[in-house]
Amino acid sequence: MSVSINHPDHIYNIQDLATSHRMLMGPGPSDVHPSVLMAMATPMIGHLDPEFIKIMDEIKEMAKQTFLTQNELTFIVSAPGSAGMETVLVNLLEPGDEAIICVHGAFGMRMADIAERCGAIVTRVEAPWGEPINPQDVKNAIGSSKPKLVSIVHAETSTGVKQPLQEISNIAHNVGALFVVDAVTSLAGTELRVDDWGIDAIYSGTQKCMSAPPGLSPISFSEQAVDVLNNRKRKVQSWFLDLSLVKNYWAGAKRAYHHTAPVSAMFAIREAYRLVLDEGLENRWLRHTRNHELLKNGLEAMGIEFLVAEEFRLPMLNAVKIPEGVDDAFVRSTLLNEYNIEIGAGLGQFAGKVWRIGLMGESSTPTHVERLLSSLTEIINK
Repeated sequence: MSVSINHPDHIYNIQDLATSHRMLMGPGPSDVHPSVLMAMATPMIGHLDPEFIKIMDEIKEMAKQTFLTQNELTFIVSAPGSAGMETVLVNLLEPGDEAIICVHGAFGMRMADIAERCGAIVTRVEAPWGEPINPQDVKNAIGSSKPKLVSIVHAETSTGVKQPLQEISNIAHNVGALFVVDAVTSLAGTELRVDDWGIDAIYSGTQKCMSAPPGLSPISFSEQAVDVLNNRKRKVQSWFLDLSLVKNYWAGAKRAYHHTAPVSAMFAIREAYRLVLDEGLENRWLRHTRNHELLKNGLEAMGIEFLVAEEFRLPMLNAVKIPEGVDDAFVRSTLLNEYNIEIGAGLGQFAGKVWRIGLMGESSTPTHVERLLSSLTEIINK
């Protein structure tokens, strides 16, 4: 079946939807398991149907297990990871609050921007792109101030840096600040322990190592973060992201209508969580590490270097330097158009200088690694 649409400059002949079958090896989204795609085709039910409320409760419990937390305020924001970031910051910050934002890549910059839009007095602690934040720099930035929160990216997708968290968590708590973590890329792909590491507020995404479709953001708030929320002096600046309203849709015997949840997407994340927990978190972390090592050995044999020092490399997002004389855009477009493999370009100061190779969730297999290595070898040696 086709539909024709007349436009002043063009006639669109819209056919049945058919996309290419890619190997998604960029910074996200990742490949999606067939059972997750099938879950999205489950017959629609209402967002207040008792069956859907039960599904929400199941999702909430699996989210807690995957975050390794007992936080009661744990649920899924009906919007992508950037909305999870905004949810955390707009609920915790009010005009005049002090905030320490750690910036070592594009997504730390985004956090700082959102915090400033909340009216917070932001102090940035920075590290060169490709390096982690130094805990001593956080301690120095705090000085004698009283920040309401310290925020940092665990897995900086723009650079491939894995940030150690526990020392900075202790520094934040020693001055009475909340510790906020961006785990959009790290959740279910590398070790992450919300309660053990003293993380007070965390958000993630569904399209990275969870291998679900984009568009949802798991979040979790500690009791201390909930106290801050409950003692705000002003309304949260976003109605849609106001947790004092949304939380009543996710808890209690009688759910309060807040918005129409994306039902089919929730079916998908429920199945994705089920697959993660069936595999086991530690097994999943190990799988990502093993496939990273396989990729590392293959790339180094080709003379391709990593951007990040080995101890701080992410296993699921590999930032590698483009070899001298190799055309970045040509390689990526050839991979996509001739080999059906997607990898990511560099961001910001690394545009045209690095490739970002994702080994996330369903895209973290030896087959993905071997296909990419053989394809890169063919293209570079042409």
